[in-house]
Amino acid sequence: MVTGRVGALWRRVRRKSPRQLAQRVVSRLADAVDLAERDFPLHEADIFDSTRAGHLARAARSAPTRIAWIVVPPGIGSGGHTTLFRLIRHAARAGISNTLFFYDRHNGDFQVNVERLRRGWPDLDCDVQPLPDRLDGFDAYVASAWPTVHALATRTEHTAARRVYFIQDYEPYFSPRGTLSTLAEDTYRFGFDNIALGPMVVRTLERELGVASHVVPFGQDALAYAHRDDGSPRAGVAFFAKTNNERRGYRLALLALREFQRRRPDVPVHVYGDTVRETGLRVVNHGYLTPGELDALYNAVVCGLVLSFTNISLIPAELAAAGAVPVMNEDAAARLVFDNPAAQWAAPTPTAIADVLERIVGASAAEQQARARAVAAWRGPSWEETAEAFLAHLGVPAESQR
Repeated sequence: MVTGRVGALWRRVRRKSPRQLAQRVVSRLADAVDLAERDFPLHEADIFDSTRAGHLARAARSAPTRIAWIVVPPGIGSGGHTTLFRLIRHAARAGISNTLFFYDRHNGDFQVNVERLRRGWPDLDCDVQPLPDRLDGFDAYVASAWPTVHALATRTEHTAARRVYFIQDYEPYFSPRGTLSTLAEDTYRFGFDNIALGPMVVRTLERELGVASHVVPFGQDALAYAHRDDGSPRAGVAFFAKTNNERRGYRLALLALREFQRRRPDVPVHVYGDTVRETGLRVVNHGYLTPGELDALYNAVVCGLVLSFTNISLIPAELAAAGAVPVMNEDAAARLVFDNPAAQWAAPTPTAIADVLERIVGASAAEQQARARAVAAWRGPSWEETAEAFLAHLGVPAESQR
């Protein structure tokens, strides 16, 4: 009989599954090598401070002909990058010279990052460079994610510059209250030209910090996604999986989908984005899809599950354009951005979400077709309107954008 400390260890081990044991080993190893330090998104030398914001030299406001755009290297399928790149493409059509700078805290392979960019966004035609230690020579500088705002402030601190903060979400919500959320919050006090994407972000900035911003509309892509009203039957639920993105409610979605499948095991669940392998959940994994492939999937399913606990994602409008009913977690602020009357909202609990999914897929074929037409009939602002409003705020004349 095994006794003592060895016995206690054996009893603890035998109660755990192989997956739990592997998770424990990885967690201990992560602690040993200080993985949290690796995940810190900034070089310490790039941390700026709002108490120094008054010393930033500012350039005169005039219509820009050269814009620097600062981003972290994108991953395939990134919605924030997709939105920013739409602005760059529109700026290029307006005759503006654009340079995209990668701020890579982790010192990755620059060429690999560029190849990923070209593969994920093949229609983005602009110069791409690593972010230099000192940045100058442009009429305007645009940053979006909060680490790039720190880097932009630090690396233009002694340059007369027009600094623009394209705020796509309230990013302090991305982390628990602490160092990261505080550093993110401070960026809104740097004195940049704050341009917010949609009313949800504007109201949150005002409520949380009393910070003003200029709003541009949250757009919709009605070109890549369109309803094929040909009478073809629809079947299944689509779900975009971001397994390590807490604000997109991945674990809550899994709980809801398990409950939904318990009730309706006959209905397929189509997952795109990250691969999902979860006990008790049967899915069809599609991986990351091109807009054309997504349009085909959206036109085939009855509805799509989209959860977001910060600003609304791009996906509800894309689903709706293709006739798939978006099912979202109830949020009054999100309704300000996406007011499609045929969309469906659920309380953010597994049972409430499963109830809505079950009701939608349980409708008759005729009812499903009618709902598809209704949800696709909604029209929000286009991304062209978003880009036009953004450049107009920078002083680019409307006639130059046509």
